[in-house]
Amino acid sequence: MKSKIKTLKSLRLIASALTLSIAVVISGCTNLDEEVFSEVTESSFTPSEADIISVMASAYTPMRFVMGWQGYFDLQEEPGDMFITPTRPNGWDDGGTYKRMHFHEWTETQWQPRNTWINCFNGINSANRVILQIELGQLPVSEEQAAAIIAEMRGVRALYYSMLIDTHGNVPIIASYSDELPVQSSRADVYNFIVSELTEVIPDLSEVVDVSTYGRITKWAAYHILARVYLNAEVYTGTPQWANVIDACDEIINSDAFILSENYSDIFSTNNETNPEMVFAIPYDQIFAGQWNAHMKMLLPDHRLVFGMQAQPWGGSSCNPQFINSYNPNDKRLSDTWLMGDQLSATDGSVVMTLINEMPSIYDCEFTEGFRCGKYEIAPEANGSLSVDFPFLRYTDVLMMKAEALLRTDKSEEAATIVTQIRMRSFDDATTATVTGAELIGNTTVQYGTLDEEGNIDDFGDQTTVTYGRFLDELGWEFAAEARRRSDMIRFGVYQTKNWYNHTPKGDYTTLFPIGLEELNTNSNLDQNPGY
Repeated sequence: MKSKIKTLKSLRLIASALTLSIAVVISGCTNLDEEVFSEVTESSFTPSEADIISVMASAYTPMRFVMGWQGYFDLQEEPGDMFITPTRPNGWDDGGTYKRMHFHEWTETQWQPRNTWINCFNGINSANRVILQIELGQLPVSEEQAAAIIAEMRGVRALYYSMLIDTHGNVPIIASYSDELPVQSSRADVYNFIVSELTEVIPDLSEVVDVSTYGRITKWAAYHILARVYLNAEVYTGTPQWANVIDACDEIINSDAFILSENYSDIFSTNNETNPEMVFAIPYDQIFAGQWNAHMKMLLPDHRLVFGMQAQPWGGSSCNPQFINSYNPNDKRLSDTWLMGDQLSATDGSVVMTLINEMPSIYDCEFTEGFRCGKYEIAPEANGSLSVDFPFLRYTDVLMMKAEALLRTDKSEEAATIVTQIRMRSFDDATTATVTGAELIGNTTVQYGTLDEEGNIDDFGDQTTVTYGRFLDELGWEFAAEARRRSDMIRFGVYQTKNWYNHTPKGDYTTLFPIGLEELNTNSNLDQNPGY
């Protein structure tokens, strides 16, 4: 068991809700009329302070869907230009679900968008329930404790809404625990709600960064969420907020609570809970806090022999060769992120298989075609869930958000200084690591266009220069496989305009996902997003 599972007294993410039991201890008792309870009811239970953490955990637990089956990771990566899940010899057509994600032809019954909707609203409802319990005086807390708990729950709720505004846009704002059908709000109203909520609760959130606040919303996590929402404000509302991005990032930078990880790969190790970059992590444990199974989809079955795994992976998704080819060969993030070439046995060092940077078609690829994601450590004896905590908000992102805002406000050299600082840990020499403002403003290095079965571009599509395209590349190289590529591509206008692999653009309406058919059928107050 990971040490953090023993020490995270503040938040038991291994439980999805508060569970209660009592033991009757009989020592020399002869009273046969003794009243015995077999269960604890709401009316007979008086929670202690220790129980409150478990109650709060119910608002965080749904977050583990991020790296779960057809979770937020899939939603953010499958429609982008990096991850492809083609048909393989062992299947992976899966009713066309991954092809629809790649082609941007998803439907109202597509599970990836629905999973995000369902899990986010589960988390929102749980946060609202805890707030109501506090407001009704049902939990034994002081006035000061009550303010802190309510602020944290509102912060968690804002985090869920920061995901929903990006994926579905026009969603109900549910700010209280109620059984009434919620009314749909516009994307702009959701934006204003998130900004208002975070701005109001930040003064009451903890500034402490240690084991007691690990995996919880602190003041710095709230500023980070706020900065991300400001970063995408032009997409959400039509009005950019670059100065606000810088201000929010500076609050985190000036706190001196975080530093860049010395080694890139350490951020994604099994025991990454002490990494100095973690602003907000989603804790996982392969036994006690499972649901991380994205590695099972990425790795080949024979990677069981390469890593000494207990489980046998399924061999689905791999990386688009166009993205692989954009890396500088001297960039260590290439090998730190992707499994390439010969894969060696963990027992005798023999070649188990050889991965190649070729993917003829989404309709038919061999097992070894396409490099696989190896960014997250596969520890010996790993099973169908990993114990790697997911770095949902990490310090490098704070620096890169500030750099992007500087770049977009004509301060390109200041931006380049920050980007160079980040690149330094992934290159052996300073000259190669250094990037200029002019380079960051320039076009992307990704060669966009659809590919034929030989890997050549057969339809170039829109070849318009991507302004700040090189900065988009930097985001891709630094944050590959971190459940964000779709959002970054939209902000730079690439997602809705460019061809890649077998994908051709379908239109601006695809920047939002459809609201699920079941959700529409059960709530008459909802209207479908435009274009569907």
